[in-house]
Amino acid sequence: MRPANKRYLSEYIDKFVQQRMVFVGGPRQVGKTTLCVSFLKPATMDNPAYLNWDDLSDKRALRRGELPAFPLLVLDEIHKYKPWRNLVKGFYDKKKQIQKFLITGSAQLDYYRRGGDSLLGRYRYLRLHPLSAAELGFTRSSEMERLLHFGGFPDPYFSQDENEWRLWKRERLYRIINDDIRDLELVKEISSLELLAENLRERVGSPLSINNIANELSVNHRTAESWIKILERIYYCYRLSPFGSSKIKAVKKEQKLYLWDWSEVEDVGTRFENLVAGHLLKYCHFIEDTQGHLMELRYLRDIEKREIDFVVLKNKKPLYAVECKTGEKKLSEHIKYFKKRTPIPQFYQVHLGSKDYEPAQGMRVLPFTTFSKLVGLL
Repeated sequence: MRPANKRYLSEYIDKFVQQRMVFVGGPRQVGKTTLCVSFLKPATMDNPAYLNWDDLSDKRALRRGELPAFPLLVLDEIHKYKPWRNLVKGFYDKKKQIQKFLITGSAQLDYYRRGGDSLLGRYRYLRLHPLSAAELGFTRSSEMERLLHFGGFPDPYFSQDENEWRLWKRERLYRIINDDIRDLELVKEISSLELLAENLRERVGSPLSINNIANELSVNHRTAESWIKILERIYYCYRLSPFGSSKIKAVKKEQKLYLWDWSEVEDVGTRFENLVAGHLLKYCHFIEDTQGHLMELRYLRDIEKREIDFVVLKNKKPLYAVECKTGEKKLSEHIKYFKKRTPIPQFYQVHLGSKDYEPAQGMRVLPFTTFSKLVGLL
């Protein structure tokens, strides 16, 4: 059942779908449908084993329970049907001995399964991320330019066409707001959500103030918070919480926000930071989804505004911290400060140059591509 053109989740889908349903979530146009359809023979969306809720004939067949008789079915965007949990539960319980189910959609399927009859024990949830340096096989910093500029979504990355890239970004945002959110959430102020999405681009990598956002959009704090959660649920953005330590006066509540498509960020330094965040989150989600460990991506900042961009934790214990610099600069003084005062065993300062050296034990300055290979990013 292995597809010829594999992505990093292919072998796990192949393994897990033999045991239970597999849900594949992730942002719109990240390649979920292409990945799932690649398990069909022939691997095309014309295959009758592929059913899309947005197609009227497929929708009627699904609601009637009229499933085509194939050993593997791919159900796309079915989470837009309000009682979809009970529907797929019925399909699986009745046909699991003779059919396998791959279910995909551009939203957090684990969130939209809540309520009603539980699907617990009947599925594995895998989150597909954009293309990354490791997945593309990069070994040199010079290879990063295209990925940093066009982002990791397959269409713009492989096309390398500036006009197509700009048009793709506009269309993607329009479809996120006007298709995904309209279908999934009870939101009247759709135009305000689009303004919020554009507003968030300028706040990437900085402490996020919900009050400031609420004031700019002329809404209350609760509304602004709920709108950001909606954008998180449909994989437009994500937030990181601070990492605390008993020996430092760490901030406790301020969160930082990043976008799934780092190409939307204008400032090159911030875009690189967002790219690194995306790579680290991809690693965390992969370990969590395939091995069951509790993974967290956080950042480190104290009340004196000393900061390290990211801390990766596994089962509540820090593995390493990462500071991002676009140039080959000297080691950050913040790394030296926090190395003495936190239980973080290793600090890395990553960049887009070629220098690789260890100024002291537990500290290393190195190219991002080298770092990706060293820590096993995907």
